[in-house]
Amino acid sequence: MKKLLIYDDVTPVTRKAHGKLSLKKSKTYEFARQTNAVPIVLSEFLLASSEYAIVFTEASEGVVPAVILGARDKENAYVGRDGSWDAKYVPAFVRRYPFVFATDEKAETFTLMIDQSYPGFNTEDKGERLFDADGAHTGFLDNTLAFLREYQAQFMRTRAFGKRLAELGLLEPVEARVPLPQDPGRRLTGFKIVNREKLKALSADAAAAMLKSDELELIFLHLFSLRNLGRLHEKLAALVTEEAEAEA
Repeated sequence: MKKLLIYDDVTPVTRKAHGKLSLKKSKTYEFARQTNAVPIVLSEFLLASSEYAIVFTEASEGVVPAVILGARDKENAYVGRDGSWDAKYVPAFVRRYPFVFATDEKAETFTLMIDQSYPGFNTEDKGERLFDADGAHTGFLDNTLAFLREYQAQFMRTRAFGKRLAELGLLEPVEARVPLPQDPGRRLTGFKIVNREKLKALSADAAAAMLKSDELELIFLHLFSLRNLGRLHEKLAALVTEEAEAEA
């Protein structure tokens, strides 16, 4: 059973258990094939908005932005039949795999975790070692930790942004039609977008504060990105065609 959308068997990294572990990453994104959306952080909005539709979803952490990858459960139109990622920008949530941070209830301490089911992990020195012969972090592991710390810091700022949008009442639930030959009534639901009229009705002080904090720019990138629902529709149509050909 998948955890955190794409993880199967998550365990803490320790010198005792993983002192001889290496990671040889493959170029396949098969691990994300059944994920129809992934969260993103604020620093990704600019690049993500050029290729994905950025929307907002309700999660245990509050309101979080996400990019839509498919219209059905266990559907990802951005993973090709060969396991490649069919977009120039790969979301950081996907790039950090098979690593992830786990945190306590107060989000005060973080533990490095790995999905030990990932086939690239090995004890034959293939790829990058996590620890050296003396049990110290390798440069690879330090770089991984730095990436995850930056991601976590961005996530906290992102959660604050989602909370601000909710408090200002700017979000509204919507659905998008994505008709396909064998499923003309298919709709995409379960997400929210910023309501343009409510945005225009913001007080001068609230708008000025959002402009100063760059939150207004983030909203514009979100609204701009919604045009990519058309691109998603095209990818889904191609995916359905491929599936039909494979079954023929």
